[in-house]
Order: sequence, then C-alpha cells, then structure tokens
Amino acid sequence: MKIYNFKYQLLYYIFLISYVYSCSNWDKPELKTNSVIDPLATSFQIRMVYTDSLKINSILTAPKHEDYRNSFFKYSIFPDGLRLVFFDDFGCPNTVEADYGIIYKDTSILDLVGNVKIFSSDGDYLETSQLYWDAESDWFFTNKNFKFWNSDYDVAAERLDANKEFTKLNTGRLTGTMSIQER
Repeated sequence: MKIYNFKYQLLYYIFLISYVYSCSNWDKPELKTNSVIDPLATSFQIRMVYTDSLKINSILTAPKHEDYRNSFFKYSIFPDGLRLVFFDDFGCPNTVEADYGIIYKDTSILDLVGNVKIFSSDGDYLETSQLYWDAESDWFFTNKNFKFWNSDYDVAAERLDANKEFTKLNTGRLTGTMSIQER
C-alpha cells in the first residue's frame, strides 16, 4: 500500500511542479528585455532648428531620422548621415557632416561617426572618424585620430578637446606644422 501511495504522491508533485513552471513561462512581451526595440517614429528628409532666445544656434538636416524615446536611455539616430550647420557668435555658419549620428536626449550629446568633416567659415577644416559634440556647452571632443588645417596649422593628433570656434584646442601628441609667434 505504501508503494501505491508513494507513486500518487510523486505523480502529484510532478504535475504541480510542471503546472507552476508552465504558468511562470508564459510569453509576456512587456517583460522581454532582449528584444529589439522598434523606433517610436521614423522621419525622412528632416530639418531640425535649434534656437536659444530667438537666435538660431544650429540647423540639422538628414535624409532619415529614427526616434527611440521609448527606450530606457532615450536617443535618436541618423542612419543615413547628417549635416549640421551651427553659427558662431557673429552669425557665420560652420558645417559638420558625418555618415551616421546619434543624439542622446538626456545628455544633449551628438555622436558623429564615419567620415566626420567640419568646415568653418574662416577656412578651418577638421577630419576624423568619430567626434562628439556637446550641444549644451558647444564643445567638440574625440579620442580618435584627427587632422586639422587652417591658415596657421596643419596638424594631426590622437585626441581633441575644443570649443566650436577652435580657438581653444587641447590635443594629444601632435605631428605637423604650426605657426608660432615669439615674444
């Protein structure tokens, strides 16, 4: 009799465990964390104008824009490249072009990737593979190699930290030519 009773108890526990396990394994899409997130919105041929106190600071244009504000860390991407025109204190335009870009909403940082080129109104030119632009402080920085040309400089370095006018430059090891004025 004990063997007969033990078999039913074993069978009962097996069914109970399988029932609890199957109920906890239901497909719950709102709880999935490893799934690919679709963009909240996709736009084509966009033009974003950034202003401050009725003054235009910059204009961003791109063939495609995907908005991921529905993710935990909010961001937007420009998968087909972008063009950013920002204006200095005198209203002169400076142009930035890249093959790919990401704007992080919470930090206001624009990550430019692939064939990044900056053309200033003064004739300055910068070229690198990746560049970050902090829109809050109008500051550029990168840890990638870059080349910079203007009337006084023809340099290459491995790190850049500069304001948008390129009047304050902090770099890593430099190579190239510079015009230095002695006192």
